[in-house]
Amino acid sequence: MKGLKNYTMVLAILLCGSFTMLHHGWADYDQTKPQDFETKIEESIYENPHVLAKVKYKKEMYTVFLAPTSRMTDRGLTGDMIKKGTSVRLVAYPHKTEKGEMRAERIFVDGKKFELR
Repeated sequence: MKGLKNYTMVLAILLCGSFTMLHHGWADYDQTKPQDFETKIEESIYENPHVLAKVKYKKEMYTVFLAPTSRMTDRGLTGDMIKKGTSVRLVAYPHKTEKGEMRAERIFVDGKKFELR
């Protein structure tokens, strides 16, 4: 029985650690350097844990982390609204260490603002 408790505790620690590594918290992004730009969606993935959009910014490709799907849907932003070719305006923060990655604070689609935090 004691071995089972130890095994369960080790498994819980490993699972929590692995999910923490997958989470994209705000601390990894430089909120002192907001980037406000217009672009087109090159590719989007509308699934959890975060919706992703590939966009060009200053002639380079960036992966922009948006909100989880539930938050996007609750705020009226569907996957069809950010499909490939859609023109958007993003306000996003660059990752502190990962070149080519940002986290979006808000997105404008057809002139309508969607807060993502």
